[in-house]
Amino acid sequence: MPTRTASVAWGAAFLLLAALSVPWFLWNDSTVVAGFPVWLWWHIGWMVLASITFAVFTQRGWGVWMGGWSA
Repeated sequence: MPTRTASVAWGAAFLLLAALSVPWFLWNDSTVVAGFPVWLWWHIGWMVLASITFAVFTQRGWGVWMGGWSA
């Protein structure tokens, strides 16, 4: 069973992923890199980061929040 610290850390990681998934700071930016707008590159990079985070979560944190807190 995961510790309370691990549970809080995974919760914070997923909250951060959700909070920064919409690049509100790029809404008025029309910069283009390699033929695509910067906001599109942000989404591509963010999806790669989210995929890696979830892959690590499935290996190390699966079962967090199942069965209550550990002592």
